[in-house]
Amino acid sequence: MITIGINPIAFTIGEMSVRWYGVMIALAVVVLILWMVWQIRRGADISYDSLLTVALIAIPSGIIISRLLHIIDMLSFYIANPGLLLGFGGLTIWGAILGATLGIWIYSRFTDFKYGYFMDLIAPGVLLAQVVGRIGCTINGCCYGMAAPAWLPWSVVYTNPDSYAPLGIAVHPTQPYEIVFLLIVFGVLYWLRKRFRPEGSLFLIYLSMYSIWRLGLGFLRDGTDFLFGLQQAQVVGIAILLIVIPILVLKTRWVKGEGKG
Repeated sequence: MITIGINPIAFTIGEMSVRWYGVMIALAVVVLILWMVWQIRRGADISYDSLLTVALIAIPSGIIISRLLHIIDMLSFYIANPGLLLGFGGLTIWGAILGATLGIWIYSRFTDFKYGYFMDLIAPGVLLAQVVGRIGCTINGCCYGMAAPAWLPWSVVYTNPDSYAPLGIAVHPTQPYEIVFLLIVFGVLYWLRKRFRPEGSLFLIYLSMYSIWRLGLGFLRDGTDFLFGLQQAQVVGIAILLIVIPILVLKTRWVKGEGKG
């Protein structure tokens, strides 16, 4: 059993408390931008100006959809507490991914921006950003797992009263589970880069793998039922799989000898 007693509040400014989760989310955005800067320096066919433009579109669109999905998931709570609708007190990873993806796609429809090419480039970086974000979740105590069996040696117990997890109860460390999974998928995607056509296929592979993961992980995570006894992230994952898998089967092709570089 592992005890987590870290104070999830990083610092306070007056009466406002800044949690480590918020710090890590900001750091995750920085990691993602640095990943793309590295890709450009390695010869990626995208300019710094285009990267800045995409960032200015993707970040707010990701936040908006992320917040929207959270509100939908907790609708009864926000109906009872309408004053809490605005703010960043609750965000969803699916909302951030889908919101940013949608914003970039819309931008590409009105410009000559190479959407599929860009999404393949950024896919491994998204995984690294998610790792950083999940570190924040681990400290924060959010996204915690269900009660763990007594024999599980790596179960975690939160003890800090500012944690969002139930105190003194051993739970599955679902955040670290996901960190390990994300790092494995990062390695897989990094090896698979430039091995598929058409462009955008690598990003679709990422979406499908993460969808399967979230579908399975939902059975170990504490959460509210959204539809048919499933949590919102599971339902979204199923919807994505129903869209992505047929596209991969019908259009994606393996390209030999282009995986290096």
